[in-house]
Amino acid sequence: MSSEYASSTRPQSGAAEVVPSPANEPSFRGRSLTSEALRRLRRDKMAVAGAIFLLLVATVSILAPLLAPQDPLEINLSQRLVPPGTSGYPLGADQLGRDMLSRLIWGGRISLLIGFSAVMMAMGLGVFIGLLAGFFGGKTDTVVMRLIDILMAFPAILLAITIVASLGPGLRNSMIAVSIVGIPYYARIVRGNVLSLREQEFIQAARVIGGRNSRIIIRHLFPNTLAPLIVAATLDVGWFIMAAAGLSFLGLGAQPPTPEWGVMLSEGRQFVRNAPHLSILPGTAIFLVVLALNFLGDGLRDALDPRLRE
Repeated sequence: MSSEYASSTRPQSGAAEVVPSPANEPSFRGRSLTSEALRRLRRDKMAVAGAIFLLLVATVSILAPLLAPQDPLEINLSQRLVPPGTSGYPLGADQLGRDMLSRLIWGGRISLLIGFSAVMMAMGLGVFIGLLAGFFGGKTDTVVMRLIDILMAFPAILLAITIVASLGPGLRNSMIAVSIVGIPYYARIVRGNVLSLREQEFIQAARVIGGRNSRIIIRHLFPNTLAPLIVAATLDVGWFIMAAAGLSFLGLGAQPPTPEWGVMLSEGRQFVRNAPHLSILPGTAIFLVVLALNFLGDGLRDALDPRLRE
């Protein structure tokens, strides 16, 4: 009886329960929240276009060893700075004669790896901190959130530069830096949701039947924070890619000759007059990927928002 009561009072996606009117009730009979969210997402053409583009970029990046026409590190000084459309170099070559198309394909693999890995690390730590602070409250909440406030007091890119400067330049350290910068954002999202959920009836019912704190957090609180986390993660991947590219541009991230889009931008700025394609191509790649991520994130936000449920 108690378990049935707990499941029946559990809110969906961290939102207050909305009782549908009799006129609207048949339209939701037999439909899950996931199917409803997918239906709304499919109706968003920009979100679908962004998802398709990201899937295409991810597929090309994964198949880089098969699709790249040349070795991205192969130097051919006789072809240095050749423009796009040259035989054997559809997108031209850089200052060392390396094929730009091959470097873009391999660079997409590295940039996407940085973006998604950094989001996973930041979200993992942020969710853990937010769940503890929001559920236990009191001194735990005060101490944890004051530390989070200290991190948020610094501008994000400045904090990332400081961390990388302390750890040393490199791809791994830049990934760690941007992950640390993202922790406060996820911690505050989860804490805010947990604070509103922990007094709900289904949490009180779980406590009454003797549920342990760990079980309540994992089985009841965490699933109800997933919707805003998914949206935040989708939007943050683009920011992390730009932040990592910015660190590489400053010489603090991936180091030459690594074919990473930020590194390619940094190297191409010296030849922006004679060979503008060296900067335009990686810059356009970053722009399109971030734009597609924003379209997808906006679509997910609208699809998962319970207030938009018909």
